[in-house]
Amino acid sequence: MTQTVLRRFGIGVLVVAVGISVLAVILVLGAWRNDRTIESNMGTATAEVLSAGSLRSAISFVTPDGANHNPELGVLYPTNLTVGQRIEVEYSKADPDLVRVAGRNATVALIPAGSVIVVTWLLAGPSIWYLRKREAGAPGSAPVASS
Repeated sequence: MTQTVLRRFGIGVLVVAVGISVLAVILVLGAWRNDRTIESNMGTATAEVLSAGSLRSAISFVTPDGANHNPELGVLYPTNLTVGQRIEVEYSKADPDLVRVAGRNATVALIPAGSVIVVTWLLAGPSIWYLRKREAGAPGSAPVASS
């Protein structure tokens, strides 16, 4: 491969790794923002789990005004829920569709997001190093000075 192709490929790997890392940080910041919104005008209720998944769980709960809510996007932080389970939830009174499992907050997003960042750089770092090393030895490149 030519030096230009190797350089472009290395830049591509770097851009993808930075992009994934930024998205992981944005995910945590979004979770933190949702928590702040809930905590600024919080209501609590008992909800029933209608469907359970690791990424999305559907719930149904009734607010004190008698309105039944089934948030379209499900409940935040849904891990370890089972269908039919009754759970305590905390929701934003201003937006009852913004609801989380009681006692859980954005800190549960830190480990998954951090893991994504670490794995991304464990893959990207050596790839970038290898591409730079290949680029330095590619035909038409200047010899690498040794000390």
